[in-house]
Amino acid sequence: MMEKNQVKAKLQAGEPALGAFCNIPSPETVEILGLLGFDFAIIDAEHGTPGVQDVEHMVRAAEATNITPIVRIATKEPQDILRYLDTRASGAQIPMVNTGGEARAVVSAVKYPPVGRRGLAGVRANGWGIPLSLGEYTTRANKETLVVVQIETAEAVAVAREIIETAGVDVVFLGPTDLSASLGYPGQTTHPRVLEVIERVGREAIAAGKAAGTIARDPEAYAYWRQRGFLYLCTGVTYFLAQAAREYLEGSRRKETAFRAARP
Repeated sequence: MMEKNQVKAKLQAGEPALGAFCNIPSPETVEILGLLGFDFAIIDAEHGTPGVQDVEHMVRAAEATNITPIVRIATKEPQDILRYLDTRASGAQIPMVNTGGEARAVVSAVKYPPVGRRGLAGVRANGWGIPLSLGEYTTRANKETLVVVQIETAEAVAVAREIIETAGVDVVFLGPTDLSASLGYPGQTTHPRVLEVIERVGREAIAAGKAAGTIARDPEAYAYWRQRGFLYLCTGVTYFLAQAAREYLEGSRRKETAFRAARP
């Protein structure tokens, strides 16, 4: 069973989609994002701790709150991609794609024959074969599953055009943190050189008809990247948690200081 991918439809229409990384294995976090109106949740199985079973529950939460579940998978291994997509995730986001060959291999792992080589069985992704035939499902899945490849090394930047022009790639995501390290400015995600590379590769992706994506941690960053044509933008739930917790803690301590000073 594969419903229409709302994020893919928005991107194809030239509309932005806003999401958040979820690196905590928590269906409730996905529910909150969905209820708030986010377009997609990136369930992060690369830098987070969700395993396959966690992802399955988080996908259920996404389905219940009308948010598109994308899973970021730590490896490019076809078997890993298969297992995570069998949860009925609507897309795969693959880090450290460094060559055109790797991009083609990712597409092949995501797509069913005759487009790719993804294994087929009656699993949750297709409703155990109950709502529609497996043949109908594979046709729909090949059309609707979002393929996101991450360019985040100097090696990948050097051959960015090969990666971008790979048939079946929907989104080219520029990973600023790893890219900053690879370019020699670790952690300096707003360094002029890092920004220049992200903007240049993003322009190449857009010119090739692909959606460009990156991290937009706050509204100012969102505006910056939207002005440059980026459509697939995301923040992170742990960033939200840290910011809100800091604001609450510091604000409460200021109130406590004022309270003590006002006492006779």
